[in-house]
Formats: sequence, C-alpha cells, structure tokens
Amino acid sequence: MSDRESHSHHISQQFNAELDDAKTRMLEMGGLVEKQVRDAITAFMALDSGLAEEVSKRDNNVNDFEVAIDEECTLILARRQPAASDLRLVLAISKTLNDLERMGDEATKIAKHAVALANEGGLTRSYLEIRHIGDHVAAMVRDSLDAFARFDSTLALNVAQEDNSVDMEYGTAMRTLVTYMMEDPRSIGSVLNVMWSLRSLERIGDHARNIAEHVIYLVEGKDVRHVGLKEMEAEVKG
Repeated sequence: MSDRESHSHHISQQFNAELDDAKTRMLEMGGLVEKQVRDAITAFMALDSGLAEEVSKRDNNVNDFEVAIDEECTLILARRQPAASDLRLVLAISKTLNDLERMGDEATKIAKHAVALANEGGLTRSYLEIRHIGDHVAAMVRDSLDAFARFDSTLALNVAQEDNSVDMEYGTAMRTLVTYMMEDPRSIGSVLNVMWSLRSLERIGDHARNIAEHVIYLVEGKDVRHVGLKEMEAEVKG
C-alpha cells in the first residue's frame, strides 16, 4: 500500500469511527428519552410526584445530549463533507436528535400534569386511556430507535403505520373524557390534566413516526415525509 493509499485508508477509518460514534450517542440519547416517556407514564398512573420530579430534572440531560451530538454532526459535515449515504446518515442523525428532544419535552409535560393531578387528589375513575395509549406510544419509540440501529426500513414502516392507530385511539379517548366531564363537572380540572397528557403522548407518537421516516430516507434514499402510507409502503417494499 502506498503512503497516499495508507493515508486515505486511515482517514476513512477515522471517518467511519466518527459516524459510528455519532450514531451510538444518538441511540444512547434515545434510550434516555424512551425511559423518560415510560417513567412519565408510570408517574401519571401511580400519581407518583417523586418520579415525576425526576423526569422533569432529567430533561436537562436530554438537552445536553442534543447539543453535544448536534455539534458533533456539524463538525463531521464541516471536516468531512460527506456524500451519498454518509451524508444521509449525518442528516438523519441530526433530524432524529430534534425529534428526541421534543419527545423529552412532552414527557416532562406529562410528568408535570402527574404532579398537578396528584395535588388535586386524582380522579375516581381509572386512567385506562393513558395506560393503553402510553404503552402503544412507548413501543413506537422503542421500535423507531431499533429501526435506526438496524437500518431496518420495514420496521420503520410498521412504526409509521402504528401512528395511524394511535391517532384513532387518541380521538376515541378524547371523546370519552369529554363525556365524563359533562357527566361530572367537578372532574373538569382533573380530566384536563389527563387530556393534556394524552395530547403529549399523541405528539410523542408523531415524533416516533418522524424518526421512522428518517430511517426510510436513510435506507431507501427516498424522502417520505409528505406521502401517504401506501406510497411509503411502495418505497420500502417496491
């Protein structure tokens, strides 16, 4: 191997290491956000103010992750000027960081509503809507990150399809809660905390879908942000 070839080989190795590090740290951030979401749901279900406060405090860690990894991506773009699939990877990581940070914000909102609900003494009814939709959305977050880790566009497509189900469940739950408030006006304050938390869960599902779309763009090279599920399926399976 000539000196020039050797130099290029080492640069390529270092570049690959930088890409791998950015992806690994992004997935680490994703693991923290997934825990934030699950802990926020648990805090809400149990009216656990202590756990809810922990979720709120850890949001700073999520923000720190975003800033550090985003800077890493910026340096890669500036130093390496990647092309083709490498460029798509850096862009997909950068976009995913934003969605993860927004998920963290929504988890913090749920935690704050849990504290408010606990202070009000909770509701006399169960929180089936929060548990059901929360479990569904948490699974979407996990699967979107798994899809990114494995460059699995088929799993990413499944996440996008699940988002439609969550949207329908959300609509049904909101109608049920409105009916409950009409039947018992004294519950309005508490029910509003449930409704705002459901709204945050629905938004987390939207961000999981966004990550899935980033994965499809990364793997298939097609931007599917503004297409329907049938077109998205055609890109992945076609």
